[in-house]
Amino acid sequence: MLSMSFLQVTWSDPATQARGYLVIDRLVRGVSSGGLRMRAGCTLDEVRGLAEGMTAKEALNYDPQARYVPLGGAKGGIDFDPYDPRAEEVLTAYLFAMSPYIERFWAMGEDLGLRQSTIDRAIEKIGLQSSIQAVYPLLDDEQKARQRLADAFAVTVDGVSLDELVGGYGVAQAALAGIEHLNLPNPTAFVQGFGSMGGATARYLAQAGVRIVGLADVHGVVANPAGLDVETLLLSRDSHGGINRTKLRETDLQLDRDRWLDVEADVLVPAATSYAINADNAKSVRAKLIVEAANMPVTPEAEDQIDALVIPDVVANSATNSWWWWTLFGDIEATAESAFDQIGTNMRRLVAKIVDAPSPRKAATEIAAAAVQEIEKRF
Repeated sequence: MLSMSFLQVTWSDPATQARGYLVIDRLVRGVSSGGLRMRAGCTLDEVRGLAEGMTAKEALNYDPQARYVPLGGAKGGIDFDPYDPRAEEVLTAYLFAMSPYIERFWAMGEDLGLRQSTIDRAIEKIGLQSSIQAVYPLLDDEQKARQRLADAFAVTVDGVSLDELVGGYGVAQAALAGIEHLNLPNPTAFVQGFGSMGGATARYLAQAGVRIVGLADVHGVVANPAGLDVETLLLSRDSHGGINRTKLRETDLQLDRDRWLDVEADVLVPAATSYAINADNAKSVRAKLIVEAANMPVTPEAEDQIDALVIPDVVANSATNSWWWWTLFGDIEATAESAFDQIGTNMRRLVAKIVDAPSPRKAATEIAAAAVQEIEKRF
């Protein structure tokens, strides 16, 4: 049976004054799913909105024929600078405080500001089995399932681990579907954020023939109307998605970080922070297509002002979450080929269902609500 649940937990770290939050929006079969982010300024309202979005992301990928049944939505957030040298200590303290929920109710992983490897180190340090151990009781064969996921995490594709590519590959597929829908000739793209999501998005858009004319990281903007060398920049970025400026070519431009909307492109992929496009800067958006790789990057007020097709985050960036569960539950094999095939098929199916609607975001919400009702009937 599916049960409705709403839980808010607020935590504070006396050593650093960092604050942290956990919101469980819904439990399905006793479990919820959603990542943990770390950024200075993270708020409870932000985490609550992200948790609600996770419920929709899970439900959108419901397939009654699959072994994986979508879980409930949850999200964690830590108000702290991930570049601070104490960040891993803060993360460990937060996870220790939240360990009762991680043990039984909250399957979690990386999000903005955190890498899965960093979370895994902290999880081991506090004595938990895994960041997703709450799901284990739902598995038919836990040992085989865990090995399958471990095998998938060991896969690399052209120098980058598969787990860092699947989310961005899904965003790229959503963008390509949007480009085809709008019939954009010789499309160009700007990607704001160059971490796991943004980096992989840029790679797979470039491989599909989309010219990447600009990238932004926390330090600023790099741009080139003729196209950036995405692969070189991808393989030389730092652990936080920082671009190695020594790898830029003479024709590449460097701009201040607040000029990221000045770079003209057909496709805009906000892949960094929430609320990046808001009422203050919405009029500067010139793109014909916006694909939300980040969580909640476009505020409702901004979306009302933008004359562009917006593919919402609940669709565009849902691949990372789904890939974990498709692999763990055995719906796909632990290979890049199996992952990319499933992600591409699913993403294009979802995008096709929403792009002709007056509001793709509302259409996605309605599809998710219908899926939740179907799951309620089943459980």
